[in-house]
Amino acid sequence: MKTICLYFEIHQIIHLKRYRFFDIGTDHYYFDDYETERGITETAERSYVPALQALISMAKEHPGFFKVAFSLSGCAVEQLENYAPQVIELLQELNETGCVEFLAEPYSHGLSSLANEESFKEETLRMSRKIKELFGKTPKVFRNSSLIYSDDIGCMVASMGFKGMLTEGAKHVLGWKSPHFVYNCAANPNLKLLLRDYKLSDDISLRFNNTSWSEYPLFAETYMDWIAQLPEEEQVINIFMELCALGIFQPLSSNILEFLKALPACAKERGITFSTPSEIFSKHKAVDSIEVPYPLSWVDEERDISCWLGNGMQREAFNKLYSVADRVRICTDRRIKQDWDYLQASNNFRFMTTKPSSANMYRGIYDSPYDAFTNYMNIVGDFISRVNSMYPHDIDNEELNALLTLIKNQGEELEVKEKEIARLNTRLKKLSPVDEPKKETKVTKAPKAEKAPKATKKATAKKA
Repeated sequence: MKTICLYFEIHQIIHLKRYRFFDIGTDHYYFDDYETERGITETAERSYVPALQALISMAKEHPGFFKVAFSLSGCAVEQLENYAPQVIELLQELNETGCVEFLAEPYSHGLSSLANEESFKEETLRMSRKIKELFGKTPKVFRNSSLIYSDDIGCMVASMGFKGMLTEGAKHVLGWKSPHFVYNCAANPNLKLLLRDYKLSDDISLRFNNTSWSEYPLFAETYMDWIAQLPEEEQVINIFMELCALGIFQPLSSNILEFLKALPACAKERGITFSTPSEIFSKHKAVDSIEVPYPLSWVDEERDISCWLGNGMQREAFNKLYSVADRVRICTDRRIKQDWDYLQASNNFRFMTTKPSSANMYRGIYDSPYDAFTNYMNIVGDFISRVNSMYPHDIDNEELNALLTLIKNQGEELEVKEKEIARLNTRLKKLSPVDEPKKETKVTKAPKAEKAPKATKKATAKKA
C-alpha cells in the first residue's frame, strides 16, 4: 500500500541592518527589527495562519488518517513568539489532533554541519529541547537546513540517537534508483533516510499557479492519479516543501488550499494513506544504502551547496565566522549566543551568491552580492572582536582545549544522570498503587503469625 509523507518547513529570515566599517567597535546591534517584524507578520497573515487552519480542518475531518510532519528553526520560533504568537497556538492546536510529528533541525538554520561538529550537535539538541517545551514531544527524526546531507553528516546525526533523517532525492546521487523507498546511510546503516520526490513536491510548491505549465490547472484527482500509477513496489512518496509555499509562492487566490484539502479524500478513494516519518521508519526496512561523499541539498538545479559556498566571498565569510565557533560555544554571554545563531542563518550566505540562476533573486537590503559580502563582513568583524575580548585570539590552545574538554565531560555527565533519572521514573511508574497496600498487609501479618507459636512455647516451658 502506498503512503504519502507530507512535510513542511518553517523558517524566516532575520534581517541584518546596513552596517558600515566605521560602526565596528561602536555599534554592537546588527539587526533590522522593523524589517524582520514586517516580514514575519506578512508571512503569518498570508501563509502560516490560513495554511495551518486548513491542516487542522483536514486533521479533524480525517482523524487518524491524515498525517503531516513539521520542522521549525529556532530563529523562526523566536520571531513567531515575538510578533505572531497565533502561529504557535495553531501549531499547538494541530499537535493536539495527534496527526503531526515535529522533527529536529539546527537551531540557527545554518551551515554548522559543514563546519563544526560540536556546534552542530549543540544547536540540534537545543532545538530538540525547544520542541519538547512547546509541544511535549522529543523529536526522533532529523532534518538538516535545506535538507543538506552527506555520509559524514549522517554519521553525526546517528551518533545523536536519531533513527532517521530527511534529505533530497537528487538525481546525481540516486542515478537509476527511485526516491520512493526507504534507504540508509552508507557510513552508518542504523540511520534510515527518506528522499524527497522533487518533481511531485515542486508541482505544488513551484508550478501550481503557472499558467504556462502543461499540467495547469492541477486538480487533486489528477495529482493522486499520478501517485497511484507509480509501480506497485514504490510505496513511500515523500512530498517536502516550505509552509510559505501555501500562500506566498502560490497565492491563496490560486485555490492552493482547496487543492490541499481535497487530497485526503482523493487518497482514500485510491487506497493511498498518509504517514509520519517515524511511522515509515518503523514499518519499512531500508532497501539499500545511499553513498553521498559530497554534501547535497534541495536548492537550485545542481542540488548541492554552491548557492551558499560557491564563490570566494562566501567561503571567506563562512570560514571567518566559524573560526570562533569553539570560543562561542564556551561563552556564557546570552547576547553573543543569540547573535551567533542569527549570523549563522544560511540566507546570509545565499545573498552573496553569484550564480547565473540568481539574477532576479531577492537580496533584501543589498544591491549586489558584493554589497552583501561587505556588509556581512563588517558585522562579523565586530562580532569576532567581541568574542576575542572575552576569550583572546592568542589564548593558549591547551587552555582552550581544557575548557572545551571540561564542558564536554560535564555534558556527558548530565546525559548519564538524565538517563538514570528517566530509568528510575520508569521503574516508579511500573509500581502500581494497587500493589503497594498488598505488600504492606503481607508485612504486617507476617509478624503476628510468628509471635503466636513463640508465646505457646514459653508457656509450656514455664509449666514444665
